[in-house]
Amino acid sequence: MHKNKYISIFLHALVWLVLFSMPYFLSYQEERDINRIIAHFWVPLVFYAMIFYLNYFLFIDKFLFTKKTVRFISVNLFFIALFLTLKELIGTNIFQELVKEDKRSDGKPPFEMFIYMQMLSYFAPLVFAVALKTTKRLAKTEAERKEATNVKLQSEIQHLRYQLQPHFFFNSLNNIYSLVDFSPEQAKSTIHSLSKLMRYLLYETNIELVPLSKEIDFMKKYLELMKLRISDKTQVISTFPSEVHAIKIAPLLFISLIENAFKHGVSASKESEIFIHMSIKDNLVIFKIVNNNYPKQISDKSGSGIGLQNLKKRLELLYPSKHTFKAEVVNGRFFVDLQIEI
Repeated sequence: MHKNKYISIFLHALVWLVLFSMPYFLSYQEERDINRIIAHFWVPLVFYAMIFYLNYFLFIDKFLFTKKTVRFISVNLFFIALFLTLKELIGTNIFQELVKEDKRSDGKPPFEMFIYMQMLSYFAPLVFAVALKTTKRLAKTEAERKEATNVKLQSEIQHLRYQLQPHFFFNSLNNIYSLVDFSPEQAKSTIHSLSKLMRYLLYETNIELVPLSKEIDFMKKYLELMKLRISDKTQVISTFPSEVHAIKIAPLLFISLIENAFKHGVSASKESEIFIHMSIKDNLVIFKIVNNNYPKQISDKSGSGIGLQNLKKRLELLYPSKHTFKAEVVNGRFFVDLQIEI
């Protein structure tokens, strides 16, 4: 912020330096009359600067932006008239001979036209100040709007993240419940594994981006947990990239797809297969799942269907126009293809 302030001061100083220097340097072919330059150029420029900065720092905020338009116009007319009068007095008292020569010269416009043209020249810095201040105000308003949108976005993302955690926890508890009766030891081991997963959920995903390597470790541990409850009739094949240390991604984007594969792709009486594949290609993270499709029975109340809905919303918020998500059933198999540009 301080750097931008200094840049702004430097640019203002540079502009006025150029304006004050221009009359002097443009008269290089003529004999330089410093009195004429002061009377006709530098004195008006001082008043132009005063009109500009009075409006830029005071009148526009105090009158124009508060919709006191009449007062804004009145105060500017007063100062323009004051500066015109002062200019004439300075020219008459200090550069008397110069003014006399100007009055004797031929082709001068009438006095009314002269005053009119002088007033127009004073409106130029006024209009420029209004334009610059309005542009700055619009830019600030737009920045504040974007900031408010971003805060709202982050709040919504955080809400979705908190929504996902109990959903994941309840689904995992359902898995443990199914192990308690016929395999208490496995149920104990599963609880221990679940505690590790929940620790990651609670303490390591409260940031915007996490290393993809940690997400992969999380998914691998979850797969190990899920394999404890499935029978030999279900085959789970997963492949993950090994070199992903520099890649970061929003947390918990893939777990809902894996949960969904186990929820709808495993049958107690039929052969089942779940294929999970993640790869990196250029700037894309590609995640694919193929599993059998066994529709849930109406009496099955496990889960609430919130996982995939949550995922779609988070993808729209986190990666707008930077992701593709396809999910379809083909010949009794459920295909998922998620690609995220990073």
